[in-house]
Amino acid sequence: MTTTQTSVVHDLGTLAHRLSHPARTPCVCEPPQVLADRPDGTVVRSGAIVAKAHAADTDREALAARIALAAAPQLTGILLPPLTAPEPPAPTARPVTLWPLGAPVDPADPGAAPWAEAADLLARLHRTKPPFPLPPMRGPAKAARAVARMCAALHVDATAGSRETADAATLPGDTTAPPRDPAALSVLAGWRGLPAWARGEAPAPVRRDGSLCHGDLHLGQLVRHPAPDGPWLLIDMDDAGVGDPAWDLGRPAAWYAAGLLAPEDWSTFLDAYRSAGGPAVPADGDPWPALDVPARALTVQTAAVALAKCAAEQRDPDEHEQLMIESCARIATLPPELAAGPAS
Repeated sequence: MTTTQTSVVHDLGTLAHRLSHPARTPCVCEPPQVLADRPDGTVVRSGAIVAKAHAADTDREALAARIALAAAPQLTGILLPPLTAPEPPAPTARPVTLWPLGAPVDPADPGAAPWAEAADLLARLHRTKPPFPLPPMRGPAKAARAVARMCAALHVDATAGSRETADAATLPGDTTAPPRDPAALSVLAGWRGLPAWARGEAPAPVRRDGSLCHGDLHLGQLVRHPAPDGPWLLIDMDDAGVGDPAWDLGRPAAWYAAGLLAPEDWSTFLDAYRSAGGPAVPADGDPWPALDVPARALTVQTAAVALAKCAAEQRDPDEHEQLMIESCARIATLPPELAAGPAS
């Protein structure tokens, strides 16, 4: 951890402790606990308070709108509402938000994963009319950032994702070019096969846009509040906004397609979403035409993050990471008319 990161953790812990600790009360608190420490978010808990420092390059106006969304009465029972400090934190290089502590999904008990509850929350979110103007959902932008991170970590040219360059990379005899990672080239080939809106390079088509979206749905974005037995709520508003609601179903769909999510869990999730009137997929029939592009984009994103982590940690991909990378390789071999997805 760098000196700067250590300072951020210390300041967040101090802030959370001050807010969770009544004045003039003898302190018996445990030391602040670091829940996450990444460039895009440092999260520290003290008592029942969680303080988060967002990325330094965060659009503060957009973040303020997203935090206001979490506090909106229309989203009660769907999103975890933020806390308001009696005295706002002093301005810092990274914007800070405060949240009540919730009980997360237990990673040691995958059988208890709340797939039906997550789907119900998403459907209710997607059905809610935006209460005020909001920025676009950042899902595609987050995927693009993951690909850029992979390219930087592996020193790969981001334009090397075409079938032509991927094929050329396999040709023998070129001893002057730096070695290319076949896995990274497969990820890039899958990436370049997506429509521009799914890469964050253009607005989503009108017929797929305009719903309230979480933008980064996975099981880590669910907590019980009040802890430990309250109802499930969605957390982490950094990527929320208006966009294509199918994006929020894209990661479970990608896991299912890669073999990481059991068919019965996928059915539970999809059936619960449909039963709650979710608009991202038809009420019956094949959901895949609506989910194909987001699922492929999130497959690429997950594989790109995995390869970047492997490079930083100097290790090979684990079993789950390898499955997502292999899914990218399959995506990269799709005929162009299938890889392009729906025309819209």
